[in-house]
Amino acid sequence: MSFEPEKHAHNMSAQTTTEIDVGLQDHMRKVYNVMCLGLIVTGLAAYAVAHIEPLFQLIFTTPLKWAAIFGPLLFIWFGFSPARVARMSSAGVQFAFTLFSALMGVSMAYIFKVYAGADIMRVFFITSGMFAGISLYGYTTKKDLSGVGSFMIMGLIGLIIASVVNIFLQSTAMHFITSVLGVIIFTGLTAWDTQRIKESYHMSYGREEMTKFAILGALSLYLNFVLLFQHLLSLFGGSQD
Repeated sequence: MSFEPEKHAHNMSAQTTTEIDVGLQDHMRKVYNVMCLGLIVTGLAAYAVAHIEPLFQLIFTTPLKWAAIFGPLLFIWFGFSPARVARMSSAGVQFAFTLFSALMGVSMAYIFKVYAGADIMRVFFITSGMFAGISLYGYTTKKDLSGVGSFMIMGLIGLIIASVVNIFLQSTAMHFITSVLGVIIFTGLTAWDTQRIKESYHMSYGREEMTKFAILGALSLYLNFVLLFQHLLSLFGGSQD
């Protein structure tokens, strides 16, 4: 009795698995590279606006501050809607992500006026360590995190509403509560988004489609990182005053 067909099928299966593993690693590497590029653009934009005093005053002491505050949120809703992304090329999606990263940097320029540079760097490294560990967990865990993701999304909606309300109330207690909840929510979302990005990969997709998926995945992780950083900074960053 010959076992060659079974052996051949096993070899084919092993080869396919290897191809998927290599392709998935390349895909995830692209996701993290795009995310890091966005963080660099955001940091440079925030630093530039904060240290060009006339520009900072023009934005944050005039009604333009509302555009800086709400602009990134509107950009997410309209600039990355599924219908719009479907019509865009991968290069167009990349450009939109870079533009959004710069706009996010403008909105964050205030942190250089409120917090000491050493505190900003310290919290940035804390955020990086937390993010790396959480994302690694999301990538490697066998547990289905979809339930966690759904719960965190509901929490995120409440967090956004509470944060917008507190812009006008300026309540210290609410600010502390939203900061703590923000850390919890974006920690959970980081793990869930990483798993979701991993599971969305399929080697049958075309290069253009997978590039779009990588950029959109990078956008999700970028948002988690930036918002986790902001909430940690509000909790642990010492005011310059």
